[in-house]
Amino acid sequence: MAIPQSRVRNFSIIAHIDHGKSTLADRLLELTHTIDARQMTSQVLDSMDLEREKGITIKARAVRLEHTANDGLTYALNLIDTPGHVDFAYEVSRSLQACEGAILVVDAAQGIEAQTLANVHLALREGLTIIPVVNKIDLPSAQPDVVMEELENVLAIPREEVILASAKEGTGVPEILQAIVDRIPPPTGDAGAPLRALVFDSHYDPYKGVVTYLRLSEGTLHDHDVIRLMQSGAETELLELGVFRPQLVPVKQLVAGEVGYVATGLKNVREAQVGDTVTTVARQARQPLPGYQEAKSLVFAGLYPVSGPDYPLLRDALEKLHLNDASFTYEPESSVALGFGFRCGFLGLLHMEIVQERLEREFNLDLIASAPSVEYRVNLTMDRGTVNVDNPAKFPDIGEIESIEEPWVRLGIVTPDRYIGSLMELTTGRRGTFENMEYLDPQRVHMHFELPLAELIVDYYDQLKSRTQGYASMDYEEIGYRAANLVKLDVLVNGEPVDALSLIVHRERAQATGRALTTQLRKLIPRQMFEVPIQAAIGSHVVARENIAAIRKNVLAKCYGGDITRKRKLLEKQKEGKQRMKRVGSVEIPQEAFLAILRMGEE
Repeated sequence: MAIPQSRVRNFSIIAHIDHGKSTLADRLLELTHTIDARQMTSQVLDSMDLEREKGITIKARAVRLEHTANDGLTYALNLIDTPGHVDFAYEVSRSLQACEGAILVVDAAQGIEAQTLANVHLALREGLTIIPVVNKIDLPSAQPDVVMEELENVLAIPREEVILASAKEGTGVPEILQAIVDRIPPPTGDAGAPLRALVFDSHYDPYKGVVTYLRLSEGTLHDHDVIRLMQSGAETELLELGVFRPQLVPVKQLVAGEVGYVATGLKNVREAQVGDTVTTVARQARQPLPGYQEAKSLVFAGLYPVSGPDYPLLRDALEKLHLNDASFTYEPESSVALGFGFRCGFLGLLHMEIVQERLEREFNLDLIASAPSVEYRVNLTMDRGTVNVDNPAKFPDIGEIESIEEPWVRLGIVTPDRYIGSLMELTTGRRGTFENMEYLDPQRVHMHFELPLAELIVDYYDQLKSRTQGYASMDYEEIGYRAANLVKLDVLVNGEPVDALSLIVHRERAQATGRALTTQLRKLIPRQMFEVPIQAAIGSHVVARENIAAIRKNVLAKCYGGDITRKRKLLEKQKEGKQRMKRVGSVEIPQEAFLAILRMGEE
């Protein structure tokens, strides 16, 4: 029995990491009997082991709940789950575009966090109805009144609208279900118009090809229609049409306002990107739905197998992982020091960590990741255009560079006010500029900074957490490129440049970074039979140098007494041998040296 459009509700749950979003989703599934009590596990929608361990949602999921409301009618509630981390902000915005309402979950013990604010502003920009829920009221440290006051002051949400709940114990969950029916408007959209459906996620199935998750804005979709993806231009006949309960259940048709999936049979996830619009070939829509962007990598790093023969295995593993996650990019590259590997682009640092961990776990690989860098724009002299450089080893020569631009971000930090000074020092020490701040309540402030992305990705988040004893939270968004005084710092060992140790740094910090690098390398490179100089240089200008002393054999051991000229003759002979050795000898740099430099980052 089809449920009419007036009784369909599409909503998502937005929250900061660890505020109880997945637990609330579990309770909603239980109360609406979507899942048998036998199949119930905690965090049903977080199907990856990694998601459960880290306590975050990485892959957004969708599920359809059928709920009989107080008026005795049955409603179809489509829960469109969103990832909970700043790296996946674009996917969150597409998931929210597929909804009419959002449940805002705030922890009763922790209050509003940076991510909560960012996601609420996204939801308001899409014009969503917000149902505020203060969760975890069963905790001894819960302060629901303080949090309700915060919601009123910061987000102008009246306290009468707030629902107090404990997802763990199930308190307040029936009220949340009723509020979804009462407060969230039903979807609008003409079922007779040409089909327009938003792709808000996709995954790869070995039998059905790419399975796209759709929200129909207009029109009707029947099984075995021939569809077209408007941005990528791919056309295909449907293999299967269905809804999520949470497993895939086939249906005959979907109409405007509904959420479901389409098994396309396509072999490449790139052809069905998040944000694309699906229409039918028979009656094509004129305009795609607004807001589509290509997934853009912000952070780049090289991934190399620890043992060389694993390179083909890494290539196959990246291909398989890319089928399910088209938001990272990869291309082969080789390094003199680390051998053959791949240059990969990621949405952010957490995304990089997850991809690396999945490759190591699911494909049994041992990997080394090079230090993460961002993509710089280099304007060349003589009007020869602009090149984008994401790898320090590929940087043009200093004489060819007119100017360099680097990406900047706008950073929001929510923190207790006693840490303001230490966060100011941290951020301005990394070339950040302070914009403004407002008090959320007497104890907590929301600070705004602008900062180069390169300074943020190294270890800014770890520093932020350690300086504020874990209380601060942050959120960032890109604001474009700005010119910067950057230089490439090369490391020369025995006069030979080592490509894998090159860095791109700000000119003012080049000397300090060079000194730290050379000191570190002096401890790690084994001594040779000849003296080895280690230099850090910008172009041909050396900014720091350390020497590794030679191992010497005592050639005077057999001379006791006798003339000084005899001793001098032996020493001169040794000196000549050392110089000859220095000309032909090469210095092997051990793997530990590279690893130590990568761990050092840019301290």
